[in-house]
Amino acid sequence: MSDPAIDTLAGDAAEAQELTDGFHLVIDALKLNDINTIYNVPGIPITDLGRYMQAEGMRVLSFRHEQHAGYAAAIAGFLTKKPGVCLTVSAPGFLNGLTSLAHATTNCYPMILISGSSEREIVDLQQGDYEEMDQLAVAKTLCKAAYRILHPEDIGIGIARAIRAAVSGRPGGVYLDLPAKLLGSVMEAEAGRKSLVKVIDAAPAQIPSADAVARALEVLKGAEKPLIILGKGAAYAQEDDAIRALIEKSGIPYLPMSMAKGLLPDDHPQSAGPARSLVLKDSDVVMLVGARLNWLLSHGKGKQWGSAPKKFIQIDIEPREMDSNVEIAAPLVGDIGSCVKALLDGMDKGWTPPPAAWTDAVREKKDGNIAKMAPRLRNNNVPMDFHGALGALKQVIAENQDVILVNEGANTLDFARSIIDMYKPRKRLDVGTWGVMGIGMGQAVAAAVETGCPVLAVEGDSAFGFSGMEIETICRYNLPICVVVFNNGGIYRGTDVNPSGGSDVATTVFVKDARYDKMMEAFGGVGVYATSPDELSRAVKEAIESGKPTLVNAVIDEKAGTESGRIGNLNPQSVVSKK
Repeated sequence: MSDPAIDTLAGDAAEAQELTDGFHLVIDALKLNDINTIYNVPGIPITDLGRYMQAEGMRVLSFRHEQHAGYAAAIAGFLTKKPGVCLTVSAPGFLNGLTSLAHATTNCYPMILISGSSEREIVDLQQGDYEEMDQLAVAKTLCKAAYRILHPEDIGIGIARAIRAAVSGRPGGVYLDLPAKLLGSVMEAEAGRKSLVKVIDAAPAQIPSADAVARALEVLKGAEKPLIILGKGAAYAQEDDAIRALIEKSGIPYLPMSMAKGLLPDDHPQSAGPARSLVLKDSDVVMLVGARLNWLLSHGKGKQWGSAPKKFIQIDIEPREMDSNVEIAAPLVGDIGSCVKALLDGMDKGWTPPPAAWTDAVREKKDGNIAKMAPRLRNNNVPMDFHGALGALKQVIAENQDVILVNEGANTLDFARSIIDMYKPRKRLDVGTWGVMGIGMGQAVAAAVETGCPVLAVEGDSAFGFSGMEIETICRYNLPICVVVFNNGGIYRGTDVNPSGGSDVATTVFVKDARYDKMMEAFGGVGVYATSPDELSRAVKEAIESGKPTLVNAVIDEKAGTESGRIGNLNPQSVVSKK
């Protein structure tokens, strides 16, 4: 038991010296740099850190699993251009958050994973501490940078380094290791205040060279069939007006990657989305703006790109990205805003739009494909197919353009990104470059918190299963999120059978007629069971209008869906028949 007299004396001494500690220095350092929202899972040793953060006016949202808190932090970084922060406990919690950190790094989202950890002297001697792990060593290979802070006077500079590393150059994930002892460490308050660092110009402009700009314009001027591809890097840049001006001034058809949809409205006359196969195959010059020639674009080669040689212009802040898969004829290294504005300045000196034969061919193909698809999107089949269900949601988004769409799944993702038009930037959030499943509920929470806009999360039933428990989080914070689960009874579809004839269901099959809507009701939200496109449309509209946490269990024909969606080519097949 403590001695009251001693406690009084200690309190008086602390007051006289004006002490601070690691807990409050971490908070003060984050707030100084305008980071006021934290996504976390509380526990040893960071429970009190979360409490103190909340007491100091920060918003601290607690999740049921660290991975989803991390996905929330990652997409917060994408939406705000500031590092999203995920706070976890040591070892297992850190490992759970590590997937989202790798996801942020691969997708170029600025994020900081802060984890409590065991004491260095115990870890280094492997003496068997509670949740003992050399977390810094584990994290280093999966993120852009990793730091450990051992002394309270270094907290300010450590957090400053993490912020700068996360947002500068090509953004990415940063790990920050805080041993438990650090949080309770005490120092003189004035010295603590002086040790804090406000990061100045964390992501400075990187101006492209005049020669590179001239070269890019020369290549573009020589094109007969030019194409511009907008990637999610273009959306992240928040240079929306400049990018729109470049597209419209150039007159060049553009193809938005999924998270770049809405930078210009998908119904813009120059949008080539519905003519994707034509423009990729037939174009002769392709300018990449914030997009990489990775697997999402078949690495810039193969039959998708046709047989005729192509010249590529690439805008990227990372020089090493150039020539990663194919030769880049005109590399343009710099931040997107600076590069696009330099191209616009060059066009001011004289610019001729692309030949009408090309733009007319693209328009004709686009109009034909839209007309061909329209009847499929208007069907009111029971049970629903993907086209009828997504056709209903397409109309809802058209009528509610501020809604943020979160989307994941196999068929659910594949069909939705081509069917649902977006009209404003950064309104479509999905699995991104890494293609990871389970981002849905974490991204939905962050989208609602960071923007204040209503969120529509359209989930395959398999994808929803990765993060479904976070609907309790959605209800707990009373967020304006409507989750639609496309329920076709399995992964890809619900019709597979056990090839052995045994009693276990097939590996891709779920419980028949699952009532996901009842899960939402269990936590106080609104659950809706929808069997037709009309019912689905009505339920989603009501959810958007009410702002209440809602889950719509959309019953999809179990026969609908294809194996692995549109990336079935990535799924290896056995050529051996075992006898």
